Amino acid sequence: MTRVAVIGAGPSGLAVLRAFQSAAKKKAKIPEVVCFEKQSDWGGLWNYTWRTGLDEHGEPVHGSMYRYLWSNGPKECLEFADYTFEEHFGKAIPSYPPRAVLWDYIKGRVEKAKVRKWVRFSTPVRMVEWDKKKKVFNVTVHDRVKDKMYTEQFDNVVVASGHFSTPQVPEFPGIKTFGGRVMHAHDFRDALEFKGKHVLIVGRSYSAEDIGSQCWKYGAASVTATYRSKPMGFTWPKNFEERPLLQKLDGKIATFKDGSTKEVDAIILCTGYQHHFPFLPEDLRLKTANRLWPLDLYRGVFWEGNPKLSYIGMQDQFYTFNMFDAQAWYVRDQIMGRIKLPKADVMKKDSKAWRKREEKLEDAEQMIWFQGDYVKQLIDATDYPTFDIEAVNKTFMTWEHDKAADIMGYRNKSYRSLMTGNMQPAHHTPWLEAMDDSLEAFMKVK
Repeated sequence: MTRVAVIGAGPSGLAVLRAFQSAAKKKAKIPEVVCFEKQSDWGGLWNYTWRTGLDEHGEPVHGSMYRYLWSNGPKECLEFADYTFEEHFGKAIPSYPPRAVLWDYIKGRVEKAKVRKWVRFSTPVRMVEWDKKKKVFNVTVHDRVKDKMYTEQFDNVVVASGHFSTPQVPEFPGIKTFGGRVMHAHDFRDALEFKGKHVLIVGRSYSAEDIGSQCWKYGAASVTATYRSKPMGFTWPKNFEERPLLQKLDGKIATFKDGSTKEVDAIILCTGYQHHFPFLPEDLRLKTANRLWPLDLYRGVFWEGNPKLSYIGMQDQFYTFNMFDAQAWYVRDQIMGRIKLPKADVMKKDSKAWRKREEKLEDAEQMIWFQGDYVKQLIDATDYPTFDIEAVNKTFMTWEHDKAADIMGYRNKSYRSLMTGNMQPAHHTPWLEAMDDSLEAFMKVK
């Protein structure tokens, strides 16, 4: 029997498990699927841990999730086409749920699918090697509970380990002797730590925007975001400002590119993440910046040097959960012989065409339509339930405008589900006043 190794049981890996289970449910003969997950439970980044640095086994902590995180995009744009929020919760819910609600939703689908038996938890992958003679992968893993390493052979490997776990950490003159707290967003856990503090956020992307907002919401004395290229440009509330890039630190005094200075108590580096695959040899390892179209991946998933290896969820993302689904169904169908791959030169030509189009994108709106086209291409080739990509794109457009109009209030908006057609309700409490991010508080469940 064909054997498939899936590395990671976050949203990308769980999409692969669900894809194969879906085929089995339709009476198709599926391969043996084994998923290796380094954490003790599934959910990937959505599986919150208080730990930073190393976990209980001495492994690098995977999670970059923090308390009080709420979705920063409409749930309607990430909803599973085969398992709606309304099916999971038994009713329509507001458009911007907190982490605990999204984790419950992600888990709900795979719990219903009964695929937990396919996952080996607390088992990080140490090395993947391709045996040219036998045409199989040797996958070496480490069972951390038993402290036992072993190797098994697989016909296909799917890398679904994510790319928001290994921090990219710059250095600034004087940061070694800075007199306050310094951390990367990866280690940020609780905004209450910064209550009454003057916080400096380095970066201008989503984590900078959200962590800055969280710190302000939970009582920071001030928030200053420093940017390299251009400011985020939102209308921030009092005591929240943006300044050009940090140049140096002298004690607690930060000096910026425009010559201005400010005394700060804490620095949070929202400076992005690396695509990091220490378990892969050079000839199998994806090397890319965080962008919409990484090269060397045919249809955004198949490693062109050896298509028996595939990657899920490696793109910069507007679409998330349902894009991972589209990729997982496509990879599944290729492994099961339903989709035939072209020759290597044709694959590379196709990838380069997508990259050429990506390089011409000028703004977020064009990027959203680009990724929507990509998702549609994959869905059209499989039996994944089709949904209205154009409507999702338009919801993203509305979201962008809502954020621009009110960065601290856009989460109070609601949208129509693109899967059920039902309008979703407003949340019972404005986001700025909702201090409890638990599922119970959000759903008002006793």
